[in-house]
Amino acid sequence: QVQLAESGGGSVHTGGSLKLSCVASGFIVSHRCMGWFRQVSEHEREGIASFDSDSFDTIEYADSVKGRFTISRDNANNILFLQMNSLKPDDRATYYCAAREFGVCGGARLSPTSFSSWGQGTQVTVVS
Repeated sequence: QVQLAESGGGSVHTGGSLKLSCVASGFIVSHRCMGWFRQVSEHEREGIASFDSDSFDTIEYADSVKGRFTISRDNANNILFLQMNSLKPDDRATYYCAAREFGVCGGARLSPTSFSSWGQGTQVTVVS
């Protein structure tokens, strides 16, 4: 059974950092396209980073986080990370990790509809 569990959210001041973790079970993270998304209330879920499987290793970031956020994997422990630096109030959201059924993220690599498995989310608050 595929399961994803995020942790690491919290409240930080503008300019601060957080590192989110996503522990995966039921599949191997390095064999799948993995992504991080965020959502604020009823707004659409926004794709912010995606990472192809080991066979392809392509990473993509949304413009809103490029240069500030870094997606990475710990293959030994089957964990996906999102390092978030220089946080802004606009980064406040619930953050979700997700897995695609395939190793390649493909053309719509930041689209929520490309991903089939989701965690429950972790809340990030940035105060000025």
